[in-house]
Amino acid sequence: MQLPSLTVPTIAIAGSSARFPVRRIYCVGQNYADHAREMGNDPDRQPPFFFSKPADAVVASGTELPFPPLTQDLHHEVELVLALGAGGRNIAVEAAEALVFGHAVGIDLTRRDLQAAAKKAGRPWDMAKGFDHSAPIGPLTLGAPPASAPITLSLDGEQRQSGDLADMIWSVAEIIATLSTYVELAAGDLIFTGTPAGVGPVLPGQQLRGSIAGLAPVEISFRA
Repeated sequence: MQLPSLTVPTIAIAGSSARFPVRRIYCVGQNYADHAREMGNDPDRQPPFFFSKPADAVVASGTELPFPPLTQDLHHEVELVLALGAGGRNIAVEAAEALVFGHAVGIDLTRRDLQAAAKKAGRPWDMAKGFDHSAPIGPLTLGAPPASAPITLSLDGEQRQSGDLADMIWSVAEIIATLSTYVELAAGDLIFTGTPAGVGPVLPGQQLRGSIAGLAPVEISFRA
């Protein structure tokens, strides 16, 4: 039997024909106080927690997606995404931002009904968060992100989420440093940094547009 030939997932880089190769995708849960509250949790500054998506969950901006199976409650979560150009273990907070190759707007698509069932049963979130096409990402802008910038998401042109990067409970540097105590980070890793309040359902035939001031947006639609 012939060995399979695999390709590495990549994402676009603004202003360049080069593409960023994706190694792993990590996500931070409930990193905005208003979102923590809307999910029924205490937004006090507890240590961040993480979950993952497969690298091939990335989707380019402008893609029309099939609606995910096995869900009646698909939710949008707009997020700042970090792309690492280098990594390491036990990274110091003051050294963390230097590892950021670029940043982009992403959408953490979530099968909320599957997530709720998993939470109730004390089971992992993998099938709620790490399904096919669950990580749409816009083109990368080089360098570390600003500490403050408006972040929004619209559904069919109507704004649903609105916040500011300054509202993150854990900063970019703190996220990277904390995550590096759990796993060894490396070039090619992506980190979704959490979403502001306003998460909600998406239906077949609808369009999403995620924006962060100064960055190329991420736009996707779902087949009717």
